[in-house]
Amino acid sequence: MTENELSKVVFDLGLKIHKKFGAGLFESVYEECLFYELKKAGLKVEKQKTLPIIYEELRIENAFRIDILVENKLILEIKTVDFINDVHKAQLLTYLKMTNCKLGLLINFRTDIFKDGVKRVVNGL
Repeated sequence: MTENELSKVVFDLGLKIHKKFGAGLFESVYEECLFYELKKAGLKVEKQKTLPIIYEELRIENAFRIDILVENKLILEIKTVDFINDVHKAQLLTYLKMTNCKLGLLINFRTDIFKDGVKRVVNGL
C-alpha cells in the first residue's frame, strides 16, 4: 500500500474509535485502540518505537519516540490537546526526516469532529 492508501485506512479506523468514545479520553487510550485496530486490519505496526539520533560520532539512543509506525512508511503522532500548533507539526516533520518517511498524520482526538483533528505532514511526498 502507498502512504496515501495507508493514511485512508488510519483515518477510517480513527474515525471509528472517535465515534465510539468521543473526545474525552487520554492519549494513551486512543493510541492503544488505534494500534489494536491497525493490527486487526493486518498491517505491520509498531508503537512507541524509539530511534536514535546520530550527531557526528555521537549516537544518542532513544532520542525520540514514534507513537505508531505503520508499514515502515507512515508515522502517526497521537494527541489529545485543545489545539494543534506549529510545535506539534515540527515534531512530526523531524520524525519524518530522521526516518526518511514521506508522510505522517498528526491525529488530535480532542475534537468534536474527527476530521478537524487530522493533519497531514509531508516530507518530500
